[in-house]
Amino acid sequence: MMYAGVAKTNRPVRMDMRSDTVTQPTAAMRRAMAEAEVGDDVYGDDPTVNALQDKVAKLLGKEAGLFVATGTQSNLCATLAHCQRGDEILVGDSYHIFRDEAGGAAVLGGVMMAPVSTTASGGMLPDDIAATVKPDDAHCAISRLLCLENTVAGNVQSAETINELAAVGRTHGLAVHLDGARLMNAVVKLDIPAAKLVAGVDTVSLCLSKGLGTPAGSVLVGPADFIRRAHRMRKLVGGGMRQIGVLAAAGIHALDHHVDRLADDHRNALHLAERLQQVKAINVDPDLVHTNMVFIGLPDGAADGLRKYLAEQGILLGGGSQQIRLVTHLDITRDDVDVLSEEISQYFA
Repeated sequence: MMYAGVAKTNRPVRMDMRSDTVTQPTAAMRRAMAEAEVGDDVYGDDPTVNALQDKVAKLLGKEAGLFVATGTQSNLCATLAHCQRGDEILVGDSYHIFRDEAGGAAVLGGVMMAPVSTTASGGMLPDDIAATVKPDDAHCAISRLLCLENTVAGNVQSAETINELAAVGRTHGLAVHLDGARLMNAVVKLDIPAAKLVAGVDTVSLCLSKGLGTPAGSVLVGPADFIRRAHRMRKLVGGGMRQIGVLAAAGIHALDHHVDRLADDHRNALHLAERLQQVKAINVDPDLVHTNMVFIGLPDGAADGLRKYLAEQGILLGGGSQQIRLVTHLDITRDDVDVLSEEISQYFA
């Protein structure tokens, strides 16, 4: 779990490598938020959130969109809109929906989860998906939905992979939902249009608050009738908001100004991995750095000491005992990466 054992410090924070969720809104984004035209979104009257929903739907090649507070809420609304009580979703056993969303689909929707083994690169095997689908038998839950993810622990799933897995799901009568928590990182890495990457799936959750740098928000997109059901589910889980154009304006600004710069985060992550590869005590492979995440393997018992040492320098790391994730983002520069690698090198010297 990334939140267990994370570093804390009373010192001023110079650098926060725990996640790309820690980004601060830029001055330009704050201005856009302050100047946003707003209305009551529960009545459908907020022009800025309406514009964002239309923008994301067009970006991803789907009919309609729905703004929600978080990626978890977006995935939950999608699951509840796709499934009935007693249905089952197939999902990768390392995916966020299965591991890190408090079992919301089961708790609130009575929807079972059937985990499918994920590969080292974060994908699933078509045969494993097919084998997990339940037979048409009164003793079994009804397999209703296949949930995919892009990216997975920094690993990008190609359009071909996504389409292949989605096709397997459809062969077995499943709808297909994609958790796009860091979808735009994948788009930038693959250098393809976002709509092409998600063309094979029915619904997509696009998170705005990670590498894109907004303070909150995700947009769920899909067919218009599905979005109408998801809108009802958003109300059910307490997600109706009023003058939400303030947050939607941040999303529009991010999509207009923060997508191309994700390549900087990817370059910084690769640079960090290459620097840390020179530290003998650390196990890191730059070839495994696809986007903005670097996973470093540490000697037994070293993680807590390293976290404490760096926290004293105002540098925060995430949790983990033998492996720690380092995440580059909007607020991390190339100079920061050089400072971090030097501090880690000195610690193990």
